[in-house]
Amino acid sequence: MLTRSTMSKASPSWPDLAGRIDGNRHILPVRVYFEDTDFSGLVYHASYVRFCERGRSDYVRLLGIHHSDLAAPGGDQEPATFVVRSISVDFLKPARIDDILEVITECIEIGGATLTLHQEIWLGTVCLIKADVRVVLISQSGKPLRLGDKVRAAFERSKTPH
Repeated sequence: MLTRSTMSKASPSWPDLAGRIDGNRHILPVRVYFEDTDFSGLVYHASYVRFCERGRSDYVRLLGIHHSDLAAPGGDQEPATFVVRSISVDFLKPARIDDILEVITECIEIGGATLTLHQEIWLGTVCLIKADVRVVLISQSGKPLRLGDKVRAAFERSKTPH
């Protein structure tokens, strides 16, 4: 029987579940499961949006910004969360069950309360989708908040020059 201590001994050899930062971009591997497909056997369009959300969340996490910390009182600003303001997706090619995809995320613009992220999902050397996502930092009451110094600095360091 596996115990927590047995499982944790194996942990150092596991790949990083949050993907990795490579230069100015974040790369997250994602396997396509049956639940991600529609009746045709192709990846359902909303699954790509979910994959992008995972990429954005892990990108933020690897920059040292944790959603739970943002939502907690204290720090350099009131409790906050990122929400999607707009998303534009171009679906170029389909993916299928068992494909191993790479979700690539990069920050291309930093505003007062907003971030614009460009995301692509690749299967090997083939780009399947391209998305531009604008997220806004909001308070618990839904009011836009200026990015705090820590958050702004983390994204400034990783921003892709354009």
